[in-house]
Amino acid sequence: MSTTAFARGEFAALLRTHRSRAGLSQEDVAHRAGVSVRALADMERGRTRGPQRRTVAALIAALALPGPDAAALERAAATGRPRPRPTPAVQAGLGLPRDVGDFTARRVDLARLRALVAQADDGYPLVVLVTGQPGLGKTTFAVRAAHSLAECYPDGQFSVDLHGTQEQPAEPREVLRRLLRALGVAESAVPQDTESRAALLRAMVDGRRVLLVLDNAADEEQVRRLLPATGPALTLVTSRNALTGLEGVHRIALGVLRREESVTLISRVVGAHRVAAEPQAARDLADLCGQLPLAVRIAAQRLAARPQERLAKLAAQLADEGRRLDALQAGDLQVRAAFALSYRRLDPTAQRVLRRATLAAGGDFSPQTAALLAGITLRQAQLCTQDLADRGLLQPDPAAERYRFHDLLRLFAAEQLAQDDPADLARAQDRTAHWTRARARAAALHFDTERSPAGDPHPATAPRGPEQAREWLEAERAQWLDALRQALAAGQHQQALDLAEAMHWFSDRTQHWEQWVEVFACSVSAARALGSRREEAVHLNYLAWANNLCVHDYPAGLAAAREALVAAREAGDLLQTGWAYGYGAGALHHLGQREEAAAWLENAAACHRRNPTPQGRLAELSTLNALGGHLRSMGRPEEALAVHRQSEELCRAGSFPGPSQHLLTVFQAATSQHLGRDLAEMGRWAQAEPLLRRALEAFTAAAMTAWSEPARLDLALVLRRLGRTTEARTMLEAACRGLAEQNHPRQAEADRELAASGS
Repeated sequence: MSTTAFARGEFAALLRTHRSRAGLSQEDVAHRAGVSVRALADMERGRTRGPQRRTVAALIAALALPGPDAAALERAAATGRPRPRPTPAVQAGLGLPRDVGDFTARRVDLARLRALVAQADDGYPLVVLVTGQPGLGKTTFAVRAAHSLAECYPDGQFSVDLHGTQEQPAEPREVLRRLLRALGVAESAVPQDTESRAALLRAMVDGRRVLLVLDNAADEEQVRRLLPATGPALTLVTSRNALTGLEGVHRIALGVLRREESVTLISRVVGAHRVAAEPQAARDLADLCGQLPLAVRIAAQRLAARPQERLAKLAAQLADEGRRLDALQAGDLQVRAAFALSYRRLDPTAQRVLRRATLAAGGDFSPQTAALLAGITLRQAQLCTQDLADRGLLQPDPAAERYRFHDLLRLFAAEQLAQDDPADLARAQDRTAHWTRARARAAALHFDTERSPAGDPHPATAPRGPEQAREWLEAERAQWLDALRQALAAGQHQQALDLAEAMHWFSDRTQHWEQWVEVFACSVSAARALGSRREEAVHLNYLAWANNLCVHDYPAGLAAAREALVAAREAGDLLQTGWAYGYGAGALHHLGQREEAAAWLENAAACHRRNPTPQGRLAELSTLNALGGHLRSMGRPEEALAVHRQSEELCRAGSFPGPSQHLLTVFQAATSQHLGRDLAEMGRWAQAEPLLRRALEAFTAAAMTAWSEPARLDLALVLRRLGRTTEARTMLEAACRGLAEQNHPRQAEADRELAASGS
């Protein structure tokens, strides 16, 4: 028996003995040591030559061996390890690359890969595809995985770079030649044609426990010819492309690191003492690198080369977006270069889409916006954005057809805009803004009580009905708001005014949007530029509403209302005069000026009462509801009830020619809510409940969450007073969630009531 065979037997015997003494199964030890059950069984049968030191260390820890036993086990393993000697794989330049000691994170992904290996069927080669955008460390991950699994594949470990990001990716025929030579096939015995080489590779690998790393694959066809057909081999493929056409593979899509993982990587490269001295700077560096492993490593290695330099200094440099990509290079490692490799592989249309998409406003964008900016059809843009996502250059939304950039990729793509003609870029932005304003205006008109949603720039893809319109307006909020800004900046004041006016009724359904302050500030500026005092009054009233209800800035709300009052009087507009009084009263109420607020509401009601138009009647109804609510807040519920009975009479009279039934239903529901709150304040709970329930049902049916959630809270409070605790608590929980989503002022009240209901 050879010395190596004897040592293998000694190690196997010791391992079995120690496991038996510990009373552990092979599964127990394998789990504790982080190795597969198959690998442990092979070691105990003497099939494994001396295991690696880290594997033995893991076994010692799993078995809790004392010093002498641990030393004996390691000696037996060391004796069985063969002396290093050149192998065909090394001679062919296909040995595994160097593993790095500061490898960080990826525990979940590595565990999943080990689980796949442990569960693999020896008759079917395991193929695992590792994908992700440039800079995620796919190669580093594959190398770490290959080294950690090497002992499971004693018949050889091979790694080949397929050069998938270069102009000329590696030819399968040449790769096959190198693999066959690494497997010991003489040069003269290597077949000439590609298919014969592929067949010989499959025959050579069949039945052997071989690990193959195919790094940086270009496409499916390049990979298919290199895959084993049968047997227990493992192939790890890395690619920036999704290779969606590759059949029968397991996929591991790497993501960016978590912030704490990025900081750990920095610490391992530069030293824990430097990170401990500047913990916030380390966190800032991680964030500025976008948690991209390549960028984090480059930043860390720059610092490691400058041991006296403070982390905060580099963080300050990276904070300047114009310098960030310049700063993210260390020697031959460059973030910009990594992105450029992928960019150069794109066709001209995809390149244009990628760089023009950086002009989209907001965190994400749709294929329609990409199409407008790039000057291509929607269908072309849909295919192009899908392909860019498959190549790891865009991040797809998991639920909608929308895409976003990684921060560093956005900076790179924006740099490429220098190649575009400035005049053409300006035309593209103007075209996109004009289209977006038209779509937004038409979508918002789905909620208008008097106008139809006409004027969409592309009727075939226009939202159908209020629900789709709301979804579009929500998804494209940043885009249409930016288009509004562009109109104002370009002096297109009527377009800006028309868009804001169309948003009026929709804004009432989304009171939690802070953006309404900017929307109506823009429209006030546009009205002033047009010289229309009436339009100025209208939009100042909208601005007062937004300040009061959307951001709860009551001084600003009062200031806008005062300006609206002056403009409305000068224009001789009774309706806007009344609304200005009403919005001013709302601000005064929250500023604690209760008596003055009541006087303003009385003035508002008087203005609307003198206005014979249908809008005047609705405004009077709304003002009476507000006046009654104000009186109730002052501790005068009986007076409030009397005022709200007037509101009820107006609703019953039905003297509202013109407005839609939907709008009337909403106003009637608001009146019911006020009546219910008045009665509740007076302790008449049983009378209040049906009124509040009717209001809640109407607001819910109208999808008006800004109105339904306060009504839900009111009803929950009444149900508690009626002793219906289970129903009340369920409703309180729902109200808390809804009000929190809107950042509603009554959220704290709901939270207090919910806490009290549990005591």
